[in-house]
Amino acid sequence: MGWTEEFLVDAYVFGYPLVYNVSSMQAIATHGLGSLPPSGINRFAHATKLGSPEDTFVSINNDTVYAIAVLDLSGGPLLLHVPDTDGRYYVLQFVDAWTNNFAYVGRRATGTAEGTFLIAPPGWSGTAPDGVPVIPAPTDLAAIVGRIAVDGEDDLPAVAALQPQFTLTPLDGNAPLRGIPQPHGEIPEHLRFWELLRAWSLAFPPAKPDVDYLHRFADYGLTTRGNPYGVVARDQEEHLANAFVEGRNRVEDLSKPDPAAAVNGWQGWPHGFDYNVDFLGPGTIDAPEWRIADRTTAYATRARSARNGLWGNHGYEAVYAEVFVDSDGDRLDGSHAYELHLTELPPADAFWSITMYSVPDFYLVENTIERYSIGDRTPGLVTGEDGSLVIRMQRERPDDEAAAANWLPTPEGPFRPMLRVYQPRAEMIDGTFAMPAITRVQSAG
Repeated sequence: MGWTEEFLVDAYVFGYPLVYNVSSMQAIATHGLGSLPPSGINRFAHATKLGSPEDTFVSINNDTVYAIAVLDLSGGPLLLHVPDTDGRYYVLQFVDAWTNNFAYVGRRATGTAEGTFLIAPPGWSGTAPDGVPVIPAPTDLAAIVGRIAVDGEDDLPAVAALQPQFTLTPLDGNAPLRGIPQPHGEIPEHLRFWELLRAWSLAFPPAKPDVDYLHRFADYGLTTRGNPYGVVARDQEEHLANAFVEGRNRVEDLSKPDPAAAVNGWQGWPHGFDYNVDFLGPGTIDAPEWRIADRTTAYATRARSARNGLWGNHGYEAVYAEVFVDSDGDRLDGSHAYELHLTELPPADAFWSITMYSVPDFYLVENTIERYSIGDRTPGLVTGEDGSLVIRMQRERPDDEAAAANWLPTPEGPFRPMLRVYQPRAEMIDGTFAMPAITRVQSAG
């Protein structure tokens, strides 16, 4: 790969989160996701059940029901209303077009009382209604990714009563919406990515330092208005095509686990979403320890997080950790049985869970008992007298009844459990608490 293509791979890594994110927003607005109906624009769509294998979304959680709203603020501000959830955990995470988490509303950030907020587009200089806090959005296109805690199927009706009380209302006098620009005509796949990056970065520009970074690639049409990929010089098309392939490979490489960073096989990423340094609004923590100072490192981190966990929260809202290997360093695989012995439970001010995912798709796994996660709210778990918990991971139901009660079913092939800790305590973030290694058991019975 020549210098030019290496150069363009940097542009791919930079632009991948925007293209993947906006594509996901379009898909959810139009088609929904699993039990989540099509959201349309500027209104909430609510899931009617917990996540399942039919939800083909990377690392979807099984602890909460999702509420998603795709926002088009090009016409003007929106008023957000949230109900009183009476202490029930929920979070509304605000994500701009570039996957920056720029604000939070919910139990940690604003409490669980009823409230109203004004979401303003970039550069808005109007006046909010008296007493209504303003949430400034960095881009006209954004998403609210809501998660409302559910204690199993029996708790769904209580959540269903809350869902219609999450509302979005345009301000009087708002202008028509511009919508999401679509690419020119029929463009081959290897140019389509670059066209989407070009069109969407112009429509939803990032912070000025990032705009300046994009201009490094001006000779390849990425900052050009019009239709630069309608007719492309042969050598330029070859460079763009090769960089598209190599860019995908680079993002996959970035997304692979780093064994050197693992503790007992677990890779925590409490700082995986710290790439936003420019737009830290209400509910975020604007402090050096939650900002990646080097922008090039931030771009790589942003691409990895989009690939491995699109729409993940900052670590102070939820901590995630994944594991691919057992205590011997061998890849976890459903042809074997394993145990995770938790002598100490993950420290959470809200709740925690461990969810099972297939590899390499990171989707939930079909199983006979329809159990996709285990956590502190899972009914019927068997704990030791000291409060410890042994989670059994294997494909078939264990013969031992205690193991069966604590059974987290695996796929037939490779798998990756993920730990989530909502409203984590300090020891979860600073590494004082460490997850133990997953150990292989000799018999699957």
